[in-house]
Amino acid sequence: MKLTNNIGFILLAIYLILIAITALIPGVAIPSIIFGIVALAAAIFILIGK
Repeated sequence: MKLTNNIGFILLAIYLILIAITALIPGVAIPSIIFGIVALAAAIFILIGK
């Protein structure tokens, strides 16, 4: 398995994993500010191509 070197897609994957964890496990509460920060960073890095 080859991991991508694009930090934007890595952050996007982390964001999607966090969303899945909070949806599948009701006892886990992750603050929404963390979701916002990770999503914003992923979008910026994807747009600039890093």
